[in-house]
Amino acid sequence: MIEGRGIKIILMELLILPISFIFKYLLLIFIPMIILTLLFFRDPERVIQSGVVSPADGKIDYIDGNRMEIFMRIFDCHVNRAPVNGVVKRIVYKRGLKVPAFIRKEGVERNEIYIENRDGTFKIVQMAGFIARRIVCYVKEGDFVKKGERIGMITFGSRVVLEIPRGYLFVRRVGEKVKAGETVALKYEDIQRT
Repeated sequence: MIEGRGIKIILMELLILPISFIFKYLLLIFIPMIILTLLFFRDPERVIQSGVVSPADGKIDYIDGNRMEIFMRIFDCHVNRAPVNGVVKRIVYKRGLKVPAFIRKEGVERNEIYIENRDGTFKIVQMAGFIARRIVCYVKEGDFVKKGERIGMITFGSRVVLEIPRGYLFVRRVGEKVKAGETVALKYEDIQRT
């Protein structure tokens, strides 16, 4: 499956493609461009696991208490998903710096999504990197989202932050790769039962 914005870009690329047959060297540009667009805008179905799930594909490069940061490389799927069931209580967009996404830095352009349920507030932060040009949010305040539901997308390499409320513990470690929909945190009592 291809994300909606990706379909529009691919259609434009396909419309321009016949011109490249006239100027053969353009084929060297357009064919890889179409392949990269297909790769980047892919939106595969996922099996949603238990507990709190990852909001993004990528590599965990920071965990501190209730905060986890996931670096999304340019080749990762960039569709973001809800980590839990709940109501979108607040969305805050903040303009800011555009720095390479692999650098952890305050003041970066971001979109903060606050999802609330009976266990507390879960915060997802979509951060635009140097290459990323657009943060897209699919949800609005007041929406009820299901765990694993698509909530947005960041175009090209970027970073996603997940903050969890008290009573939960991250069960994945720095350096591990995750996919959106995979378990990253559980309640303390669920961990003690296992």
